[in-house]
Amino acid sequence: MLPAPAVFHFLWEVNSGPVKEGDSVRTLGRLHNLSSMQHQVVVQTTFVEPFDPIIGAQYIVLGEIEKAEGGDGVMAHARVLNCVDGVNLVLLQRGVNEQRSYFRERGESKGDAATAARPPAPL
Repeated sequence: MLPAPAVFHFLWEVNSGPVKEGDSVRTLGRLHNLSSMQHQVVVQTTFVEPFDPIIGAQYIVLGEIEKAEGGDGVMAHARVLNCVDGVNLVLLQRGVNEQRSYFRERGESKGDAATAARPPAPL
């Protein structure tokens, strides 16, 4: 059986949001080797080796989430790691938010349609 499709989460959602261990996620961030960044996620690159990192470049990560060693934060096991320097982050965030609202509305309308199509329960 295939895993569920990865949902796009912003970095601040990966560490403190609805993401659970084992979830497939997509996220975007700037690659740093410093520990003083505001929102950070450790990325394990074992599955994408050989990986020639460009420090300071923006990357999209597609992978699974796991608790980081020591229990501090989370770690993403990257299955896909793409350099996306030049991406307009404001437009990306707007697009992700539009997609979320669409799926939310579609889910609500499916729920309403299912309720309307179901016959009333007997008394």
